[in-house]
Amino acid sequence: MRNGAYKQGNSGDDVVAGSEAGAAGWLPQMPDPFGVVTAVLHAQAAWLAHPQELAQAVQALFADSLGFEAHLLRLAMGLPSDALVKPHVDDVRFADPDWEKNPVWDVVKELYLGVTHRTQDLLFETPGLSELERRRAAFWARQWLNALAPTNFLFTNPMAMRRALETHGNSLRQGLDNFLRDAKEENIRMVEAAAFQVGTDLATTPGRVVLRNRLIELIYYTPTTAKVHQTPVLIVTPWINKYYVLDLTPDKSMVKHLTDQGYSTFIISWKNPSAEMADLRFDDYLIEGVDQAVQAVRKICKVPRLHLAGYCIGGTLASTYMAWATRHYPAQAHPVAHWTLLTTLTDFSHPGDIDVFIDEGSIVALEQKMAQTGFLEGSDMATSFRLLRSNGLVWRYFEHSYLLGEELPSIDVLFWNMDTTRLPAAMHSYYLRQMYLHNNLVKPDVLTIGGEPIDLSRVTQPLYAVGCEDDHVVPWRQAYCVRQYVSAKTPVRCVLSTSGHIFGIVNPVRDPPKRSFRVCEPLASDLSAHCLMQAPLQTGSWWPDWLTWLEAQCGPLVDAPKLSSKTYPDLGAAPGSYVHEH
Repeated sequence: MRNGAYKQGNSGDDVVAGSEAGAAGWLPQMPDPFGVVTAVLHAQAAWLAHPQELAQAVQALFADSLGFEAHLLRLAMGLPSDALVKPHVDDVRFADPDWEKNPVWDVVKELYLGVTHRTQDLLFETPGLSELERRRAAFWARQWLNALAPTNFLFTNPMAMRRALETHGNSLRQGLDNFLRDAKEENIRMVEAAAFQVGTDLATTPGRVVLRNRLIELIYYTPTTAKVHQTPVLIVTPWINKYYVLDLTPDKSMVKHLTDQGYSTFIISWKNPSAEMADLRFDDYLIEGVDQAVQAVRKICKVPRLHLAGYCIGGTLASTYMAWATRHYPAQAHPVAHWTLLTTLTDFSHPGDIDVFIDEGSIVALEQKMAQTGFLEGSDMATSFRLLRSNGLVWRYFEHSYLLGEELPSIDVLFWNMDTTRLPAAMHSYYLRQMYLHNNLVKPDVLTIGGEPIDLSRVTQPLYAVGCEDDHVVPWRQAYCVRQYVSAKTPVRCVLSTSGHIFGIVNPVRDPPKRSFRVCEPLASDLSAHCLMQAPLQTGSWWPDWLTWLEAQCGPLVDAPKLSSKTYPDLGAAPGSYVHEH
């Protein structure tokens, strides 16, 4: 598809433009809250309502067909002919040499890609539709087109047929076994369920659980240095997956890196909620989750303030907490000295590709589903994110598991990605409506937390904010937007890391380095991302830059704090018990 497939639209623009609404008025009202079918039908109706634009589109299709016929004729005569359409650089479906060398397979590939690209272009250019409606139609059409790719069928996949011949059919037998395994689980697996064991292979950094309530376990990692910086670090993790993405293996662990560099490090491990917890609110996550953890860290380390870091939606919660704490505590008693946001949305006006799932109808459908169970299954959320990159996260495993009969890879990040958690109905409904649908976090005094209206513009504590270039969950320009909502007095250091939502953050120091980053410190008046785009590219991980910034913020070295059973007793070894709940 063209680059426009990833173009950001206005998530609040749910109303179909007038001409399209008239054209689509004859369409039956279907029970289709996510627009799987109706979005494409609306686009078709819009084209029919604009005959002049439709005629131009048909003319372009006719020119495509003439070019393709000429290409076929040259290939049939054995003459050289350059490909008319090529896969995008990140499309690895046609990497097998036969797709390039064999004229028959080349024609199959180019025909499919030509139809796919032209269809996507037409949908993105649909006259009379809002930008969001165009993106939604293109998204769902893309899902169908991805499913119909020749690589997903045995007799149109040269690699699968070659593998079947070479293995005397054993690859097909193994593929059937893999299919039956996944059918039983109702999921296309990316990694074996027993590939890793949490606490043995993953999440192995030594630590102790020092607080447990109905929502969180607070883990305090065992210091590895005699002296630590005076100000401790508390990390708020997302609650839609387990916390250990920041503690995968020792060489990838952010928390181990922090402890090795002399920081008292704490992390929140969230409870996997059951139906009895359906009424848990966003306020509860903030007050019983973040605030209780903050108070525990302060008492354990005997400090007035700490450094607060939040990742993804954990960062959104941390941002909300900063606004709430600024209102709740006197200025001199604010418990956070400075903070870090890792790929975090505060402004949800352009939330990325996920906005194709967000409107009033889809939220109502989710609320009705959650009302039956009391929660949203984590696998449902994971499916939505997999669809955003379905070629790499769905159909790649369909091909390799079922058609090629391959074993699943043992990749720690994939194992974590499938280790999902449930979302309580009340909290998740609030989050979708207040953040995604209405974008209320950035509106002064609109959100009320714990009975107190909050306003990000009152936050003045120094901020370190990280975005990732290829992030399809939190577009980096939106991560940068936090600069314009916190106080103009707030010193902000913005970082743009290469790679995506996970590997841009789980980005350890390596030799040779795998990734790069850019840094700028924009003024409050610099609302565009120009300073980041123009900043020089620095080779390596952004972690050392962050630690240099933290070192200047976190005070002198002191003796590492020791646990006291009088205040916060030792409740067991990390990774704790909540992380094992399924």
